[in-house]
Amino acid sequence: MGVDIVSFGCRLNAFEAEVIRSKAEGAGLSDTIVINSCAVTNEAVAQARQSIRKLKRERPEARIVVTGCAAQTQAKMFADMAEVDRVVGNDDKMRSQAWQQTRNAFDMGAGEKIAVSDIMVVKEMAPHLLDGFASGLPRVFVQVQNGCDHRCTFCIIPFGRGNSRSVPMGVVVDQVRALVERGHAEIVLTGVDLTSYGADLPGAPKLGMLTKQILRHVPELKRLRISSIDSIEADADLLDAIADDARLMPHLHLSLQSGDDMILRRMKRRHSRQNAIAFCDQVRRLRPDIAFGADIIAGFPTETEEMFSRSLDLVEECGLTFLHVFPYSPRPGTPAARMPQVEGPAIKARARRLRAAGEVALRQRLNAEIGARRDVLIESESQGRTEHYLPVAIAGERVGSVVRLKIGGNDGERLTT
Repeated sequence: MGVDIVSFGCRLNAFEAEVIRSKAEGAGLSDTIVINSCAVTNEAVAQARQSIRKLKRERPEARIVVTGCAAQTQAKMFADMAEVDRVVGNDDKMRSQAWQQTRNAFDMGAGEKIAVSDIMVVKEMAPHLLDGFASGLPRVFVQVQNGCDHRCTFCIIPFGRGNSRSVPMGVVVDQVRALVERGHAEIVLTGVDLTSYGADLPGAPKLGMLTKQILRHVPELKRLRISSIDSIEADADLLDAIADDARLMPHLHLSLQSGDDMILRRMKRRHSRQNAIAFCDQVRRLRPDIAFGADIIAGFPTETEEMFSRSLDLVEECGLTFLHVFPYSPRPGTPAARMPQVEGPAIKARARRLRAAGEVALRQRLNAEIGARRDVLIESESQGRTEHYLPVAIAGERVGSVVRLKIGGNDGERLTT
């Protein structure tokens, strides 16, 4: 058997899983399971541990390697698990040398169990273009940035990813062009703190400039999508591209986290409630059909019911369609973990209320789409996505094509034709 990857967490981890597979198989590893972990919540770490135990019971002969953000921040905890054979660091996992060393350690039955380097000293980012993407996937990711220079009080991710670093613009454009030539209809730009793109590059180009360069120099690209952004860092070029080029999809996912100004300050976020509302209003004026998603944390330390209600109100005030709700969980070593905590039942109740508000908002958007004609990217034999990332139930269309369809209704979760 070859190398199997079990990936948790963000879209970036999903992209990096394919890099890991390529590097590990290139090093000659076989009968190996790689757990690409996430550290964003305690639940994510627990899921990784549970998966490790389950996989070892199912495949006792397989070697288990743990990598990802949780492996970087809690290496010893994973190394102490009897089921784990090796722990590889989050930057190391992207390098062939780490996987060759892993194979050597397995072959010799010796060596350190932990192979985790200091990610905070990493200054550059190596681009990765995957041959595995030649398989005809309709949508593929291009990693343009990694790491984060900010220190939000709830977040452990900078210690799992390191400081912000970017791929040069020319390299990104070449990657996108190569993927388009392979037949991929939609490219998604992804990173940990995407709107910090370019600060470490000569001339400090911003995400908007990168977006314009891609659209200008790859005219064959059908659809360009941007993953999660920090709205306070959105630059003028990015707004221009949203307004002027239909190939940039009218869908933005925002890192909002809260709708209360005091909580935002305690989170050490750089935007206010009014900043968030004003940004959504501005973008909607530029692109009236824009769809917004957002990350919101329920039950951050010191959050009162009144403070929470402002987050709840933000769903309507920003016109959010997609909600990604995080029940707060304290991450060891973060400032928020030392703040007065909200009781667990209250956190769960608030998360349920936020999710319910998100379901209502999504249904409203689905209903508003009835009668519209949308360009749908066919993802599979049974589903596609509109420009606004709304799911569409389909049948009989070629996977990978973009088809203009009239929306006839919805089933509460997906549009129908």
